Amino acid sequence: MEPTIKKSDFVQSLEKGLKVIAAFDAENDKMTLTEVSKKVDLTRANARRILLTLQYLGFVQTEDGKQFSLSPKVLTLGYSYLSALPFQELAKPYLRTLADEVNESCSMSVLDGYDIVYVARVQTNRIMTISLGVGTRLPVYATSMGRVLLAGLPDGEMKEFLRGVKAEQLTPNTITDSEKLIERVQLVKERGWALADQELEIGVRSIACPIKDKYGKTISALNISGHASRVSKDEMLEKFLPHLKSTVAQIENAIHKSV
Repeated sequence: MEPTIKKSDFVQSLEKGLKVIAAFDAENDKMTLTEVSKKVDLTRANARRILLTLQYLGFVQTEDGKQFSLSPKVLTLGYSYLSALPFQELAKPYLRTLADEVNESCSMSVLDGYDIVYVARVQTNRIMTISLGVGTRLPVYATSMGRVLLAGLPDGEMKEFLRGVKAEQLTPNTITDSEKLIERVQLVKERGWALADQELEIGVRSIACPIKDKYGKTISALNISGHASRVSKDEMLEKFLPHLKSTVAQIENAIHKSV
């Protein structure tokens, strides 16, 4: 759910600065002042002040004074959050072992707004058109990890959340109807796992389970993903799910011992 804030407490200049940083991506890794102002819907004067401030702070760089790009210092913004996650470093060895066992890519994510955010990943085969890694964001409604994370919410919160999602038809298999999505997530609550079959991208299948803290609260999701031409739905359930559950149990045990 979207948080609320009083107008007097809202810092608009901070919002604009963060929007400028978020405007840079794989397709727009370098932009001119004009391009930034159009993409973020700012005046040229506003965009210029923000870019120059970010450059002064070391988050933006330019070689010719015309095209701007993010600097490596931007990584510190996300690293502070990632380094504070108690389970991230603990889970990495288990992810590597799982990926070796099933010979498929394995990932871990957390919920952030209407997206899942990757906090760990071991890639064995590239199966998506986009490159996935730590920090990648994907829509919660079309992913197995997203549904596992939503299943960890209280019923009322989950339903309100999904009724507020603006789901796009990413593939012919994508479920966009909020009530059908609610049914799917409720089924995940009962089963303890989620299977997404080519809903995010044609050719991509994945299966996920929740990772819970010692109080039973879902804190993350772990998945195995494979290409549909190589891995059937039956294989996901019969071959991969037992390995996935076993790995989750090991990670949870390690987390419980560390706190």
